[in-house]
Amino acid sequence: MTKIDRSQKASVSPPSEAVYRGIKRAGVDFVASVPCVNLRELLSLVDADPEIAHVPATREEEGVGICAGAYMGGKRPALLMQNSGLGNSINALASLNSLYKIPLLMIISHRGGEGETIAGQVPMGRLTPKLLDAMAIPRFAPSPEEAEATVVRAWEQARAEGTPTAVLLEIVFWRAAPRGEK
Repeated sequence: MTKIDRSQKASVSPPSEAVYRGIKRAGVDFVASVPCVNLRELLSLVDADPEIAHVPATREEEGVGICAGAYMGGKRPALLMQNSGLGNSINALASLNSLYKIPLLMIISHRGGEGETIAGQVPMGRLTPKLLDAMAIPRFAPSPEEAEATVVRAWEQARAEGTPTAVLLEIVFWRAAPRGEK
């Protein structure tokens, strides 16, 4: 991940900035991530923040395990990933986080919904909410205006209940017009 300087931060979109502010307000100090085009600005912000340890992972279930270890070491972890990787991480979420009550904030780029241009993303897009519900993982789908507070609320719920929580960021979330523009 390439570090960005503070002058580059001004070009970050309002949706990415809102999620980043939520991560900071929640006190998240450890992030594992798997790349996604929709998360690229957010990943740059996290990577550039000296108060957040950022560990890129090769697969989502690896990120789940890394975050569990970070939590056991006293960190407040988040996993940033695309929803297609949820299927890869189901066993780790169930047999590690849910079983041992390890909180995890998952910020998930939810592909496959309204506005999706890649047909291969649609099946998992439809299944993502159902999989989270089947695993009893609380989920949130905020607008950009709600994102900061929602990320904080999702972490607080994860910590209080000892569970993973998911913040699903739909395609339309990333296309939101900057404030003052329509």
